[in-house]
Amino acid sequence: MADTQEILPATRAQDTQVTGNVGLYYCCYELSRRGWNVMPTARNARGIDIIAYRDNGHEFRGIQVKTLSKKYAVPLGSSLDKVMGDFWVVIRTDGDRPRAFVLTPEEVRAGAHRNVKDGRESYWLEPRDYEKDVYQDEWERISGRLPPTPAT
Repeated sequence: MADTQEILPATRAQDTQVTGNVGLYYCCYELSRRGWNVMPTARNARGIDIIAYRDNGHEFRGIQVKTLSKKYAVPLGSSLDKVMGDFWVVIRTDGDRPRAFVLTPEEVRAGAHRNVKDGRESYWLEPRDYEKDVYQDEWERISGRLPPTPAT
């Protein structure tokens, strides 16, 4: 007889955490397929989400992963100082398979939008600024095999 345990609806916090996990582990999968050894960092730590390195010990990459369940803007916080690492990978999970967009921190900063409300600054990256063909599934940018794409 099958185990019939009631499945309760996830809370919004659980949905966000699960969505983040999908993106994190999808990014690890794609990098591993391309010969990188990957180590996710502590999930509650701010900053770099993945440390990737080659067996030769001469190539290291710090990667931030932002995962979205729909065509949303990527929140960047109250300062662009938090845009760090060697690459940013924005992953959308709303289709048949995840879609990834590989950007440099400079491209994220260049595309960032700013708002001030009640004296507080906020920054975000609109879908039109990350969802470009030049970024989509361009995993080879992380290996340095493609030249960086200038932000437009």
